[in-house]
Amino acid sequence: MNEDWKQAQEALRQMTVTGSETNEPVVISGYADGVRCVGIGTDAAVFTYDQTPGYAFKVFTEQAKDKIPVELSVYERLKGSPFFPTCYGHDANYLVLSYEAGPTLQDCLLQGIEVPKQVITDVEAARKYVRGVGLNPRDIHLKNVIMQNGRAKVIDVSEYVHEGDDRRWDHLVWAYEQFYDRIAGKTIPSWVLDTIKNWYARIGTMNNTLNVEELAKRAGDLFSKYMK
Repeated sequence: MNEDWKQAQEALRQMTVTGSETNEPVVISGYADGVRCVGIGTDAAVFTYDQTPGYAFKVFTEQAKDKIPVELSVYERLKGSPFFPTCYGHDANYLVLSYEAGPTLQDCLLQGIEVPKQVITDVEAARKYVRGVGLNPRDIHLKNVIMQNGRAKVIDVSEYVHEGDDRRWDHLVWAYEQFYDRIAGKTIPSWVLDTIKNWYARIGTMNNTLNVEELAKRAGDLFSKYMK
């Protein structure tokens, strides 16, 4: 693909990505023909451009541009692994990545798409690879894993330079093994997932006694009542 992605430069200059001081999702302004937003985070938004299919452009806010060289270094160390996007280059405020099609694991739950065990196995292999190159596989969750033909692709590697184990993926694997067979292929309402997400965020906080096992029990009750 060389540098044909540079055809998107002028169109991307028409787009502005603005962050907040309270770590809220970014706000997008501007317009350019053929530019489509395919993802939003707290530091950046991801766009595609019709004239450069196969590429995704992660455009950072002004405050977060210093994260570009850090993320570039992560992709350089992950080069060659089939579990992550390819990084083709960068500009002043964005990274150029391979566009990875497919539903996220969250999409699978919302749409009733069954997630095979191979996806879980792939993510475990990806985490092992990350550790093998001296990085830390943090921040792997439902929105950061894409399913492609029954296999996993892990996106958003920005946290891999930080220390600490957030255990988010470990808890998802535990839930998958404990009761995913009860909901496999079933459509889960978005508000049910949001409720579980809010419960999970409170684990370990002050004056809160909820643990993972109790959360799983509550989640199981919700799934039993409201899944289609």
